[in-house]
Amino acid sequence: MIRNLWFWGFFAFSASLLGALCEVGLGDQSPLAEQHRRPNIVIILADDLGYSDLGCYGGEIATPHLDRLAQGGLRFTQAYNSARCWPSRAAIMTGYYPQQVRRDTVPGVQSGGRGVRPPWAALLSEVLREEGYRCYHSGKWHIDGSPLAGGFDHSYVLNDHDRFFTPRNHLEDDKPLPPAKPEDNFHVTTAIGRYAIKYLEEHAREFSDRPFFLYLCFTAPHFPLQAPQEVIARYVERYRVGWNAIQSSRGKRLREWGLANHDPPPMELQLGPPYHFPEALKILGPAEVNRPLPWDQLTPEQQAFQTVKMAIHAAMVELMDQAIGELVEHLEKMKALENTLILFASDNGASAEIMVRGDGHDPSAPPGSGRTFLCLGPGWSSAANTPFRRHKVWVHEGGIATPLIVHWPARIKSAGELRHTSVHFVDVFPTVLDVLGVSVPHQWKGKPRPPLPGKSFASLFEQDGTISHDYLWFLHERHRAIRVGDWKLVAARDDPWELYNLAEDRGETRNLADRHPEKLQELEALWNQLWTQFQEDATRDLPGGLDAGKPRSNR
Repeated sequence: MIRNLWFWGFFAFSASLLGALCEVGLGDQSPLAEQHRRPNIVIILADDLGYSDLGCYGGEIATPHLDRLAQGGLRFTQAYNSARCWPSRAAIMTGYYPQQVRRDTVPGVQSGGRGVRPPWAALLSEVLREEGYRCYHSGKWHIDGSPLAGGFDHSYVLNDHDRFFTPRNHLEDDKPLPPAKPEDNFHVTTAIGRYAIKYLEEHAREFSDRPFFLYLCFTAPHFPLQAPQEVIARYVERYRVGWNAIQSSRGKRLREWGLANHDPPPMELQLGPPYHFPEALKILGPAEVNRPLPWDQLTPEQQAFQTVKMAIHAAMVELMDQAIGELVEHLEKMKALENTLILFASDNGASAEIMVRGDGHDPSAPPGSGRTFLCLGPGWSSAANTPFRRHKVWVHEGGIATPLIVHWPARIKSAGELRHTSVHFVDVFPTVLDVLGVSVPHQWKGKPRPPLPGKSFASLFEQDGTISHDYLWFLHERHRAIRVGDWKLVAARDDPWELYNLAEDRGETRNLADRHPEKLQELEALWNQLWTQFQEDATRDLPGGLDAGKPRSNR
């Protein structure tokens, strides 16, 4: 009798325990329960953000919400993009170098910004959708095809990159939206964030049993520099000191905080924008300067004009941070923040470009208003990219180094720490699949896929995690580079190779090419070998295969 009572009591206790485990998702092995335990994924991209523009990366711009994510997560000091908007987006969303998937120039093949990915080059959203994720996109696209065809359930796409207040070409779920009017009080940055929240509100109502992937792509602080006047006004006094003083103060903070181990290199006075538009300089007038001249050599008119430009840039970054803050607040409201992996980065370094397009530039209008078209230019771009050389488009560190914040409270316990391991956008795809426990697909749409060049950096979420790349490879607009360990080989267009030891000189000021010719030859041979391989990947599905691409060294 006692034995029977013990048995039934134990049975009841076991059943109760099993029920409790199932309720919290530990005893249920159903696919739905497994999906529910998987983290939500949020990838946030800024556009033309400098390495040190954020407060948590040494900048003076007010970015409290991104700073909070950094404080509760990790900051990477040696993260890399692909130097330009569409190549970087291809790398992050496919896991391949952009040339492999024809989203940067491959000789003899339709490629670059108008290139169409091979059938095997699945987007991360397509893979996650097959794993039960709901997928949402808001903001810039710059990938071939449409978001809905690329695995997204909802999408707000901004195709008008010339207007922040009155965009004319924007779509929701692939359907055109009416152009915004001046009286609508519309600003693109705020709208991009709020469309994302709109989709998450629907998710919470109708799909709360499924994880989500949000791909949130701001166009800030890309030109034209446009922001509300009251936000711009908060920064004007701050930037009257000029770009040399801002570069110096940022450089000191970066060293003090352990984000850099070198002082900023001198600004390259002979280096201007990557593309020359003389007509734009005529329109903008004598207050515009297309070289990073010493601040004290500028006329008072030039100093005033340049000061306001950086104030607008800062205002655009602050608006983006506010939009991210609204998103984080909504994730908290959904009780989703704890198990959401957030990655924030920039698609390239700050831009030295100077041009006028869109609605043109009215010099009588308030700077930063919708009737003006201003660009940051090389002086402020050099300061924004502190502590590195050069700008967007180049593959020196200033063009390809990005802040990278990773936040995931459920997994990252060493909050506020730095990670000095080098990582690249091609690593994001395998990292996301790794944390989900999903194998990288070996084929897609019946087509075999080349091996992914990147590696998961999920182990770096732990204090003792490590990863090691065989190489990091770069090519854009004939600027080319390769990094192996601490050695970096880099050249601008048709210039000769330069060789740097980044452990000692990440500012790229001491060219070691003459001292280590054997290392130069070794890295050059590897760069060329990979370039040939990537062209083979890009053309393997085309009639004629490699012959269609006419591979060459691009030297």
